[in-house]
Amino acid sequence: MGIEITALHWIYVVFIMLIIIFMVRRLDTTLISIVGIFVIAFVATGDFVSSIGGVFNSFIYAITELLSTILIISIIVAMSRVLTKTGINEVMIAPFTKIIKNPTLGFWTIGILMMIISWFFWPSPAVALLGAVLLPVAIRAGLPALGVAMAMNLFGHGIALSSDFIIQGAPKLTADAAGLPVGDVISASIPLVITMGVVTTAVAFYFLKRDMKRGTIPLVGTYDNSTEQELEQSENLLSMTQKKFFALLIPVAFVLDVVAMAIFDLQGGDATALVGGTSVFILLILCVIAYKKKGLDETTSYFIKGFQFGFKVFGPVIPIAAFFYLGDAGFLTILGNHLPETSHGIVNDLGMGLAALVPLTTEIAVVTLTGVGAITGLDGSGFSGISLVGSLGNLFGTAIGEGTATLTALGQIAAIWVGGGTLVPWALIPAAAICNVSPFELARRNLVPVIIGLIVTTIVALFII
Repeated sequence: MGIEITALHWIYVVFIMLIIIFMVRRLDTTLISIVGIFVIAFVATGDFVSSIGGVFNSFIYAITELLSTILIISIIVAMSRVLTKTGINEVMIAPFTKIIKNPTLGFWTIGILMMIISWFFWPSPAVALLGAVLLPVAIRAGLPALGVAMAMNLFGHGIALSSDFIIQGAPKLTADAAGLPVGDVISASIPLVITMGVVTTAVAFYFLKRDMKRGTIPLVGTYDNSTEQELEQSENLLSMTQKKFFALLIPVAFVLDVVAMAIFDLQGGDATALVGGTSVFILLILCVIAYKKKGLDETTSYFIKGFQFGFKVFGPVIPIAAFFYLGDAGFLTILGNHLPETSHGIVNDLGMGLAALVPLTTEIAVVTLTGVGAITGLDGSGFSGISLVGSLGNLFGTAIGEGTATLTALGQIAAIWVGGGTLVPWALIPAAAICNVSPFELARRNLVPVIIGLIVTTIVALFII
């Protein structure tokens, strides 16, 4: 395929393995990520001084890429604090307590709602819309905050994003790369999406229930203990009439956001921005009405607390995100043009190199597409590598004489489940932050169910072909 695998590629692989080992052993990955960035920079440039600067520049790049997520999480948290402090959330969640009566109903209800909303508007705005309202209800029903995060994450960033039946952004990318109509890829993906979704969520729920019985999972989020302690207290700042009014107004505002998303075709970042802007205005109105003359000061105070929470959550993530961004387009921005001319980025080069080494049989083709999809997902995007798996699906399907659409769909599912937000820690931060749980703990919780799901889905794809 004309792909040149250099020392940089192998160094990147070594540090990926070290990071994975550190994560599995529950060790902090900040140090190894920073060392990895420096070593890659030094090998690429041969300049000690610029390599040190490269570490700092990689942090800037990572923060820039993550900034929109940091902002939406900070604003949602700030708004949630106002709702809790004024007691509005108590009135808002009352209707849901009739549906979510136990942990099982909480997990599956939240998951299915998340999946449906994510199909229409993608997961990030769906997390913001659902998390702040349904989290307290689920916790009261006995579902731990970590379980809420798992449900939103697996159903939203897993099932909905990997299938993308409505918006069709993902299948269009893979279909174009494979030279197929998008409808063929969607049709081929349906049994695989169902298999992956059912197996992964069932296994995740089984492990969750097992550990709940053992008493090893705290009921509330504990990633920021000071926040949790502060949120426990509410003050008599509004009358019951005012609470009921805002308990109705706020959901209506977000429903109007959903309507606007549909009418104006707002997706992804635009949809998230609409939800974030609405949250800002809700925060402003509530502060002015609840605190009256002190409203201006309290508004600033809530924003500060929200941003403190956001950056506290993202602090451990930035170094590891910076390292993985070197595997994709971030390399050129951070370090310059030091890769071979034929390179498509370290991660994509590794995927294409792996594909070039294996014999083209049906069994090998299926396993390779899953493996390449998972590898390309390690950059934390999920979408950056799906054009590659589409091309490989076409190549392998032509070689074995069948199954191009199934292979393409399989690679798409593997890439997005790994990189789109269920295993890579910074990609699943929205759900983790809203639920106040560690993104690394959430990633560890998802690891075994997602791996089992990918194995079963790969076997099913083999029989379909």
